[in-house]
Amino acid sequence: MNSNRTNFSFPSKGYFTNTHYGLLNLHPSASPIDIRRAYRELSKLYHPDTTNLPLEEAKQKFQRLNEAYGTLANPERRSLYDLKIGYSRWNVIQSPYDFTLSSPEQEDGMKSSYLDPTERPLSSGELFALLLMGITIFSCMLLAITIAWLRTSAI
Repeated sequence: MNSNRTNFSFPSKGYFTNTHYGLLNLHPSASPIDIRRAYRELSKLYHPDTTNLPLEEAKQKFQRLNEAYGTLANPERRSLYDLKIGYSRWNVIQSPYDFTLSSPEQEDGMKSSYLDPTERPLSSGELFALLLMGITIFSCMLLAITIAWLRTSAI
């Protein structure tokens, strides 16, 4: 796929250097193929039978490598791990904090005038679906009342 992802180098104080991605020298957006490729290369390097490292150090590194691969190779565990380290595959724009606010009253006024990033207005299709559900519930209630009234008046 994209070979430049496997050769990703982290800045000296990057966000993901002390993560499973950093251990595999990958960016969190790496594909499953890139993860498998990096794991195979590093497992040859750190496997206790094939490395020049001391046996105890090789075992530790190989065990950490296996743990990282086990987490990142499983899509569900990878998603949970990404949440844990604060990585999101989707760009989220957050409104910057206004440091010029001087009192809590002004801050409360500012909070109410902006939507939370997770909130959004309903689309026209969603509004139409809500309208149909409301009409359906109203019609069912009206039908139930009509049937009850007809049964009591027939007696």
